[in-house]
Amino acid sequence: MKFDEIGYWSELKLEIIQRYALEYSRILTRQPRLSHVYIDGFSGPGVHISKRSGEVVAGSPLNAVYLDPPFREYFLVDLDGGKVRHLRSLVGDAPHIHVLEGDCNQVLLEQVFPNVRYEDYRRGLCILDPYGLHLDWEVIATAAEMKSLEIFLNFPIMDMNRNVLWRRTEGVSPEDCVRMNRFWGDDSWSEAVYQQASQMSLFGEPELEKQSNEVVAEAFRTRLKTVAGFDYVPPPLPMRNSRNAVVYYLFFASQNDTGQRIVAHIFDKYRDRRC
Repeated sequence: MKFDEIGYWSELKLEIIQRYALEYSRILTRQPRLSHVYIDGFSGPGVHISKRSGEVVAGSPLNAVYLDPPFREYFLVDLDGGKVRHLRSLVGDAPHIHVLEGDCNQVLLEQVFPNVRYEDYRRGLCILDPYGLHLDWEVIATAAEMKSLEIFLNFPIMDMNRNVLWRRTEGVSPEDCVRMNRFWGDDSWSEAVYQQASQMSLFGEPELEKQSNEVVAEAFRTRLKTVAGFDYVPPPLPMRNSRNAVVYYLFFASQNDTGQRIVAHIFDKYRDRRC
């Protein structure tokens, strides 16, 4: 098994999710009528390698499994069979830990989310950390509709810029446009990304101007609230590489004011960090 090497900001992301998951579990444990679950749609093998130190770093599923107080149940999903087998070897065969192999876009909707219904007094924290544009909007929208789920979401702006959000759109492949549509939910992303510039082209046609990463992320934040239906979506946290370029934005979305206040406080502590 070749483990992913992760940089400084990815280690911070794991720390942020772990901190919130601990607070979430503490709060829900004090409410005996409620049963809370932890969900990871892109769980990976359970560990990574730190680029800074070369040491093994526990991934978010492993961090969650060893929280105290623990979640009542865990659903850990990955498409890669080798990663699934390695994760199973780490977490064991406890009956409350379910390690599932498959496309999370199907597994979550068909096998996992039905176990976290609001009317059954179930609540869940769902981590959606795709490697790129591999997540369907339907998963996000369903999580919002259920009212029982809070999500952390990786908004992969670097992958979007590399493959879809070009200044000149003529060369973008149809397949990448389809991936972007599936992630965004429709093709309205183009309206957020490209706006008419003040100057005209050489042929007298309106010139389109590509908007900044911040504008695109804010448009998606608005979409999480107005289209998906999450009540609370604090400003996302930009996650950077060693050159200080934004690789992705870490979003949090919830129907619960307490959750968003805790996350906003955590995000503020990390927002000005530098490598």
